Amino acid sequence: MSSDQHMRRDVLQALATLPLIALAMRPDEATAQAGGTPVKVDTRGLVAKIKFEAPIGGFLKEINGKYKLRVTELTLAPGGHVGEHNHVGPGIRQVTSGSMTYVLPKETIVYGPGEFFFETGDVNHTVFNKTDAPMVHVLFEILPVEHGGASLIPVQHH
Repeated sequence: MSSDQHMRRDVLQALATLPLIALAMRPDEATAQAGGTPVKVDTRGLVAKIKFEAPIGGFLKEINGKYKLRVTELTLAPGGHVGEHNHVGPGIRQVTSGSMTYVLPKETIVYGPGEFFFETGDVNHTVFNKTDAPMVHVLFEILPVEHGGASLIPVQHH
């Protein structure tokens, strides 16, 4: 692994810990939500559970109170899929079990347990579980503080 790849891995791992740090420092502001607006993207076998969310606060005063960190656990059943979509905001995704087939406009990537990647939110993509076991992944997202419900949205054409 090159020096740049090590640095990228270290930065992504540090970003992935932000929600846990925020929870430890502001436990009274954490909430676990379920429900919200219905998903308007074709899905099969998807179960989403919001595990944590809290407003961002700290030294980045220009974003304090405008955005929140959210952690969502997604389980995709064997043979399940999430149709082409975008996300409201950017974030890190980490597969915790199973195998994710992640289809982008110009490439397809298969992620396994422990692997993670950054997603800007505005790149069209589709997700499949092409295995016979459930696939679980966790989304660490930055969203507008007033946003409720699912973060996945129908494809936005630019």
